[in-house]
Amino acid sequence: MGVYARRWGPRGHSLGVFAFMTYFVAQFLQATPRHLPELYAAVLLSLLVAGGVRFGLWCYERRLPPAPVPAGPGGTGLARVTTRQAVQATAGAGFALVVGQLVSGERWYWAVGATWWVFVNTTSRGETLVRGFRRVLGTVIGIGLGLAVAVPVDGAPLPTAAILAVCVFGIFYTAAVSYTWMMLCVTLLAELLYGLLGVLDPALLALRLAETGVGALGAVLAVLFVLPVTTHAVTDAWIQRALRCVHAATAEAAARLAGSTTADPASRVAELEQLLGRVRLSVAPLVHPLNPMLGRKRRARRVLALLDDCAREILSLIHRDRRPSGRGLLARGVGGGGPHRRRHRRARTARHVPGRDGTGPRPPARPGVGPGGAGDPPSDSVGVATGRGVRRGRCVRSSLV
Repeated sequence: MGVYARRWGPRGHSLGVFAFMTYFVAQFLQATPRHLPELYAAVLLSLLVAGGVRFGLWCYERRLPPAPVPAGPGGTGLARVTTRQAVQATAGAGFALVVGQLVSGERWYWAVGATWWVFVNTTSRGETLVRGFRRVLGTVIGIGLGLAVAVPVDGAPLPTAAILAVCVFGIFYTAAVSYTWMMLCVTLLAELLYGLLGVLDPALLALRLAETGVGALGAVLAVLFVLPVTTHAVTDAWIQRALRCVHAATAEAAARLAGSTTADPASRVAELEQLLGRVRLSVAPLVHPLNPMLGRKRRARRVLALLDDCAREILSLIHRDRRPSGRGLLARGVGGGGPHRRRHRRARTARHVPGRDGTGPRPPARPGVGPGGAGDPPSDSVGVATGRGVRRGRCVRSSLV
């Protein structure tokens, strides 16, 4: 259910993660019904502290516009990716539960937890395989660091509290950078907590490594043999959405430069940034250093380079916004910089050229050119530089297609 909840977007995903973590904490602490008041009080305290810091002391997003979140892939039944992932996670967790019990009757939940975390924020088979590898690698490095740090500290309150604070910072700081480093911090944090409980020893660390390997293996087997979601299918879907966004953003930018007051390419650019992030995540397994398929790796890098070229050309078009009223994209911070401001001034000056301000005779339009044409950009006040920018953007898009 925790994985299936992703079909309702980020909130559903967060709810699923929180539900599973609550279950995991109960197993970690070996809680019984008489511990429920203490657990409820601890959860409430943590929510109050996190909410006070996040929305009171340092609400850094208050002055930032909300980032658009691209909708997930559609489908119904087993054609929906979230449904297939839920079945995969259940099968992988079942494997981890059985084998984890054989390895250790007390710490089997480590294997189930490893399977769960491998599935978090992954979609395709390739993403899950890479994440499982990084999970094991981070655990191995974290155990080695724990032998050098957590075992000598042996639950001493002050050093443990200081290192715990560093680990919490490291978890959130490295989460968006490297899953391996994040798992290193998570492993070290768990070792420090076991040191506080007085049960930390090298044998326990070896058991954690074994259970983590079992959980990662369960996730790998599930994504390979249970309703697999191929990397190609996921990558192709996100690239198609990015291409449609590139097309829409180019049209909006050309319309704005042609004098339209309703065209707003800035929103398209924000959406494109989010889609490019999703494309990079889905393509990451293909460009991984350990990927043996060199041909697919080269094509994936070529696709990323072409999409980046598309984004640069669209931003270049937006930087040429010629509107002098202060309401243009330059005034809103989308563009900026000396060369773009000079082009902006030249575009304003061009408004006084006969035939470009709407009062004099207009030059004859070339066939196939205009706001709705399929060839070059509109020919009223865009100018030669803008025409070249639109053509370059369309050429790059055509190459990508």
